Amino acid sequence: MHRIVILGAGYAGVMTAVITAARTKRRQDVQITLVNATERFTERLRLHQTASGQQVADLRVPELLAGTGVEFVCGWVTGIDAAARTVRVDDEQVLAYDTLVYALGGVADTATVAGVDDHAYTLNSSHDAELLALRLAGQGTRAVAVCGSGLTGVEAAAEIAEQHPELEVVLLGRQEPGATMGPKAKTYLEASLQRLGVQVRSGVEISKVLPDSVELEGGESVAADVVLWTSGVRVSPLAAAAGLEVDDHGRIVTDATLRSVSHPEIYAVGDAALIQQGYGAMHGTCQSGMPTGVHAAVSITRELRGKQPKPFRFGYYHTPVSLGRHDAVVQFTKPDSSPRPFLLTGRKAVWYKETVTSSPWPTYRRLLTMPRMGSVWPRGGRFTR
Repeated sequence: MHRIVILGAGYAGVMTAVITAARTKRRQDVQITLVNATERFTERLRLHQTASGQQVADLRVPELLAGTGVEFVCGWVTGIDAAARTVRVDDEQVLAYDTLVYALGGVADTATVAGVDDHAYTLNSSHDAELLALRLAGQGTRAVAVCGSGLTGVEAAAEIAEQHPELEVVLLGRQEPGATMGPKAKTYLEASLQRLGVQVRSGVEISKVLPDSVELEGGESVAADVVLWTSGVRVSPLAAAAGLEVDDHGRIVTDATLRSVSHPEIYAVGDAALIQQGYGAMHGTCQSGMPTGVHAAVSITRELRGKQPKPFRFGYYHTPVSLGRHDAVVQFTKPDSSPRPFLLTGRKAVWYKETVTSSPWPTYRRLLTMPRMGSVWPRGGRFTR
């Protein structure tokens, strides 16, 4: 029996489980186990909606896995013994593996700035987003500071401002919002934030978060009853503790096929992996995470047939950004994520963004019914869209 254990049921982990199950469903010598801290599937693409008080679908991982033969284990991964090839769950259960897929993802980096852990909210999970929604709906909230001017911060600030027009929303960050977009898309994004009443403070460095304010380098203080932290990403220390080769951020260093360079029986996918392409290291998004899960599944099944996995190749295609429920901007990109001249705005962009946001869950279901997964991506390791 070849035991495949997948850690993490985010976009990349679920994709790995679903496709591996589809490609090995006729084999009796393969056992697949998916481990996740909760039964709920976290739609990270919708967490800003949840945070603003909107109701989104309550998706459950076991429902998706029904009929696949994949065993689901609900619990926290508390340790990996790479030498013994075992995983501890909740410090009680031990799972042995022959192949491990590490898909534990990343969370907001709340450790580098004083006060963030104590006084700021995050969008790390549906539960975290729901806690923020309760606070925003409560009494005594007048000003909200969203720290981090990346796309997560932009979407969150716009959503909160639209759903709670009575609140003062300020977006704080080092870069200008939409800094990676082309001039037209960036200008549109800025105008939309202004229309929603979001105050933008770029070029600032945050030094401390306090219960009622955010302190900036230089001594300036920005008043805030609520602080949402979206700046930076950190990954679990489990890989480093297990002796796997990691980079300075704790991400598993992979070879061209997404296997750990130090432990080739371990595949790393999604945000927790350092994946190099011709244009540099990939950055974590659903757009790139799901293809890494596909590639890991295809590679594992190739190895089960005695073949070598192929190199992973990926190019970015777009940067879709919601600006509340009635506006959006979509910047189409080159494979290295630099902007192309093409973009969508307004209603067309809203439709496009909603289609992208809604696509992962139906995609998982469709893939389960396909007779042979190899026909979807016939070249195995190449993903350009």
